[in-house]
Amino acid sequence: MNLIPGYWERKCLMNRLFTKNKLITFVSVLLLLLLWKLASWLMGSDLILPSPEKTIATTLSLLIREEFISAVGYTVLRGLTGFALSLVLAVGLGIWAGTVPAVHAAIKPVLVTLRSTPVISFILLALIWFRVEQVPVFIAFLTMFPIVCTNVIEGIRSLDGDLLEMAEFFRVPRKRIIRELYIPGIAPFLTSGISTAIGFGWRAVIIGEVLSQPGLGIGTQMQQAQTYLMVSELIAWTVIAVLISYFFEWLITQAESRLIQWKAS
Repeated sequence: MNLIPGYWERKCLMNRLFTKNKLITFVSVLLLLLLWKLASWLMGSDLILPSPEKTIATTLSLLIREEFISAVGYTVLRGLTGFALSLVLAVGLGIWAGTVPAVHAAIKPVLVTLRSTPVISFILLALIWFRVEQVPVFIAFLTMFPIVCTNVIEGIRSLDGDLLEMAEFFRVPRKRIIRELYIPGIAPFLTSGISTAIGFGWRAVIIGEVLSQPGLGIGTQMQQAQTYLMVSELIAWTVIAVLISYFFEWLITQAESRLIQWKAS
């Protein structure tokens, strides 16, 4: 016997909405491909804008190239390294700034400056300061750090002060306060910050590779394709970069779903 009133009705409604959204997405992608095909036909040259089918064929050919795995692997490694560095520092400094107003006042101008400065400025400076292999990591760190740190600070400041005072009054163990108050309170802000930071950081890594030209990387391959006017290959590498970005977005979405389930349990 079903104890939840209207359970099946709500489930059917959600399934219909999900199917409708999938259909809208499919139609949108199809329309985009048709417009791309039309624009390619009007241009009349693959050197300017290759057709979708040629780009797909080029993308598939890249998958079997010897340097493909290395290029993608190095780019992902640089992005993850920058992300890990920014996450560790942002969480630690964010918690400190969120609990100590003086620290927040001190680092706020730094965070605003990092968010406001054009990425290209940091890249040009990094080309002077670091080796070419280190530039994308540095840029990824600078791009993601202020976003994650700001969200952690907001998460700390959003905690219920009365609950924290009550926990201290009744001498609740510090570990329990962190586990049951701090972590659930910060988690939504942290995951939101990570989701935003990954998107900006991934683009920054590839831009850094395009300009610094390390030995292997997606950005390096894109720059080489542009140099030799291989437009279909340039677009193909762009498609690969977008697909990898979607994959990381999917991972973050899954983590958020697990987090919601954990908080509900």
